[in-house]
Amino acid sequence: MEKQSRLLCSELCVQRRLFEVTLNCTVLAWKDIQIDKKHTGRAIYGAVKAGSHCVPVCEIIAVQEKEDDSPCKDTGKWQKVPQSPADSCQHAFTANRPKYLLVYINPYGGKQRGKQIYDHKVAPIFSRASISTDVIVTEHANHARDHLKMEADLKKYDGVVCVGGDGMFSEIMHGLVSRTQQEAGVDDNSMEETLMPCGLRIGIIPAGSTDCICYATVGSNDPVTSALHIVVGDSQPMDVCSVHNEDHFLRYSVSLLGYGFYGDVLTDSERKRWMGPARYDISGVKTFLSHRYYEGTVSFLPAEGNSGTPRDKMQCRSGCSICQQTSSDKLVSKNEDSVSDAECRDTWTVIRGKFLAINAASMSCACPRSPKGLSPSAHLADGTTDLILVRKCSRLNFLRHLLRHTNKDDQFDHSFVEVYRVKQFRFTPRYQECDSEVDLRESGATGKQFLSQICREHRACGCMPSQSNWNCDGEILPHTAIQVRVHSQLIKLFARGIEEQPVFEDLYAHCAI
Repeated sequence: MEKQSRLLCSELCVQRRLFEVTLNCTVLAWKDIQIDKKHTGRAIYGAVKAGSHCVPVCEIIAVQEKEDDSPCKDTGKWQKVPQSPADSCQHAFTANRPKYLLVYINPYGGKQRGKQIYDHKVAPIFSRASISTDVIVTEHANHARDHLKMEADLKKYDGVVCVGGDGMFSEIMHGLVSRTQQEAGVDDNSMEETLMPCGLRIGIIPAGSTDCICYATVGSNDPVTSALHIVVGDSQPMDVCSVHNEDHFLRYSVSLLGYGFYGDVLTDSERKRWMGPARYDISGVKTFLSHRYYEGTVSFLPAEGNSGTPRDKMQCRSGCSICQQTSSDKLVSKNEDSVSDAECRDTWTVIRGKFLAINAASMSCACPRSPKGLSPSAHLADGTTDLILVRKCSRLNFLRHLLRHTNKDDQFDHSFVEVYRVKQFRFTPRYQECDSEVDLRESGATGKQFLSQICREHRACGCMPSQSNWNCDGEILPHTAIQVRVHSQLIKLFARGIEEQPVFEDLYAHCAI
């Protein structure tokens, strides 16, 4: 490791103990001089472990000057180390950090503690870091989305923060993306349009029921941790899926599109909102016992190149090489063929069958209940989504598949489960397919269609319903026949991805240098 030149050094007295403090462009380090003398002659690892500490400059929240009552000779004054101007990095401490934020608080989401969490845990951190805020407490559904889309003066802000759950984040994301496309003159009803990336970063302060998006991008659902990521100005790009029905835009998605099981769970839980978060457990058990399957056709455009596979065990972490490679490829492709032209030359794969669940995971969808998520190797910013097809099987086998979301076993290691990494996909339920796509050679096909219509209108007959609903990031889509396209790195969050646990030996070595 290359040794960093020291910009400042001094001896400071803290609580009657003398410390040698050094500062360079990347690290602030301090060493207890008394302990260091005791360890003279020992290995540097032991000395560092005993009395040395360090913190990266980029992690420092604020600096406050404080008087020390304890007398200590010749301490408290920085002594500048001579250096050349070319080696200085005067703005490293504040680069990319927000100074003015627009904050939306959902007071009704989760356990209705959004405003309390912000006032007691987040606002003091923003104040200490000298961040100014405009705070809006939402009063109704889509309040934040509509305000961002039509009214907010976004030019004066460095970012937008949402205090709430996944639904609140979806509102912010929809408002910001729609506003960006509107100002760029992009028609979001066209599947062929390349959407413009958003200029403002989004911060998430978790205060909802699941907080799946925060958990998958930060690694925890702790409000203080998320606030610190905002303060230090972290930036994590993220893919966004656009969902269309024919030539009509429906919604954007960043986490899960689920048809069949997860669509039915959401549909049933919406009738039980009075139960709070417990409604998801009850609706999940009810949907599992009903064991419905749905017929249809799935067609998709497979991802190619360096995107990996859903079963390669390469999890998306902070500094992910696959996501960084996608960012580089995106810059190169600006001078090449358009995305739509390139995709027209690719071959689509078509699969027909009976499915218990069709899921598209644009991230791992990890949460405290499912630490690995629906697709453990899904990436946040590689321009793809993992398409998971669960074909009709027995209840016992489907239960085995679901249980593997909570342990370390491979949930895709079943004969009835297929998973593909794709850039686009389409789904058409059987009852909407044209005659050429449906086997109508069965005798009495017309009569069966007539009876099927009766069954859809009279569920008491006990027949299997012909269609499910799409669960789009916790919202029910109004159509079942959809087309989905992934837009690479369309938004950025105040996050850095999930970080691996640090190796202590490396930290001590860094402090020593």
